[in-house]
Amino acid sequence: MPNYQRLFVPGGDYFFTVNLLDRRQSLLTENIDVLREAYSYVEKRHLFETVALCVLPDHLHCIWRLPPEDEDYPVRWRLLKARFSNSIPRSTDSRKGRRKGERGIWQRRYWEHLIRDAEDLDRHVDYIHFNPVKHRLVDDPDDWPYSTWHSWKKEFVRPINTPPGEWDPSNEFV
Repeated sequence: MPNYQRLFVPGGDYFFTVNLLDRRQSLLTENIDVLREAYSYVEKRHLFETVALCVLPDHLHCIWRLPPEDEDYPVRWRLLKARFSNSIPRSTDSRKGRRKGERGIWQRRYWEHLIRDAEDLDRHVDYIHFNPVKHRLVDDPDDWPYSTWHSWKKEFVRPINTPPGEWDPSNEFV
């Protein structure tokens, strides 16, 4: 088994990918209000800034900026996953790969990447906002309602700069 170690940098910017256990489900978009409430609940109790976010039916991508003295993103994800899971019916639980006591909603792990610099940040923001197009859910990021793309575009008046051709499925993103 690989010896994976997470990086913990107080005040860091982190890109995350978090998946449902059963990727055939659409729980996140079907329960978007529940997810928004869970997200808001955690955000108020363990401050962080959402730089970019996109919720798809079976996974989400986001970039969080942690407070200068804080590096504890795992507690935020644990609380968010638990709050969401406890707020939806048990009939949505997946039976596959579930351990005793688990609801069977989320994959146990998540992908995290410490943003290195402004170029890395731009690349990840573009990836997040283009993701609904990549997954063929819409033809244009403007058409996806569960994304920070609309506010990002309005605030920064900038298009997606990273060409979609550079997003090879074999690279680090899911």
